[in-house]
Amino acid sequence: MRTETLLGEIATALGRPARDPWLTALTSTPRTAFLPDTIWIRDGDGGYLMLDRTSDTEAWNAAAASDQPLVTEFTVLGDERVPLSSASAPSTVVRLLEEAGPGPGSRVLEIGTGTGFNTALLCSVVGAGSVVTLDNVAEFSVLAGQSLRALGHRPTVVTADGTEGWPDRAPYSHVLATCSVRAVPSAWLEQTEPGGRIVTPWDSPWACYGTLALDRLADGSARGRFAGHGSYMLISSQRVAADLADSVEPGHTPTLGTTALSPWEVAGADLDAHFHIGLAVAGAWHSWDTSGEDSPVRLWIADTDGPSWASVDWDGAQSAEFTVRQYGPRRLWDEVTAAYGWWWAQGRPAVDRYGMTVGADGRHTSWLDSPDLAVPRTGRV
Repeated sequence: MRTETLLGEIATALGRPARDPWLTALTSTPRTAFLPDTIWIRDGDGGYLMLDRTSDTEAWNAAAASDQPLVTEFTVLGDERVPLSSASAPSTVVRLLEEAGPGPGSRVLEIGTGTGFNTALLCSVVGAGSVVTLDNVAEFSVLAGQSLRALGHRPTVVTADGTEGWPDRAPYSHVLATCSVRAVPSAWLEQTEPGGRIVTPWDSPWACYGTLALDRLADGSARGRFAGHGSYMLISSQRVAADLADSVEPGHTPTLGTTALSPWEVAGADLDAHFHIGLAVAGAWHSWDTSGEDSPVRLWIADTDGPSWASVDWDGAQSAEFTVRQYGPRRLWDEVTAAYGWWWAQGRPAVDRYGMTVGADGRHTSWLDSPDLAVPRTGRV
């Protein structure tokens, strides 16, 4: 009954049932077999609620049978306690697997073993002997390996840095990441055979959103398009602690100005705008301050490499004009404004109109509709 419930929720999220062979794999792969005794779910108030399999049995089972992500481990990044690993929502898992499209005869490298649930689905379809899965946390590799063996799957499970791939079994027909990246590691291109496919969730300091599907070309480069789904934790080796205290220091004297562009236009609910700015304004990240300490609402923008920053204030009364402060060699609000203007002029394109070319030299070039229309990019290029 719980499997039927989960499949129904997946169908609702996708707008259709999962397609075979993944539907068949889901019916024979219980998610509960890959979850630890302690999991965390969103509490609806910006935090997390812990569930224990023994003391919160009914709630734990309900969460396991639902189409929602479940945090399985936390870590400390800077001064903040953040999720380290999670069991992705099953519908998100299905979208990624369908995007990659491996089948019998495929040779798959999976980056990010996690709980092993995604690995089990791959084994069911491809065959365990053709699957290599990596995780950089030894504990995850051990636990996932045990869960996989309990269901009769024996893929190659390795504790290693996912950005390095696993050359021992290369080349692969498919490289599939269950974590997001801000740049496609060169090892993934090198270890994918010509005509092979690399699928990875995407991240920028501005927004964690989108999935990139690349086809490996004969010259060592890869080219492909984004899809408007996927929000995965960033691969650990590309994480950078973002703290305003590291950017905004006493004694900084910013330039003062005004803008008619609302901060909510660029950092509000529009994921397409978020995605574009993340591609176009390299290294920029943002946070909202609603404490009222400096203004009723302030949007902070900073450079991950520092020391540039900007702030945009709403005075709590009118929305025709906003106060802007900018500091450092980069005028970040000007860059964001220009990026937003370009996006608007192109008709406010959705994520699935974007693509990317990754050269054999590692250079990433994002484009709109075709490689002939490169996305203008500021900052690091």
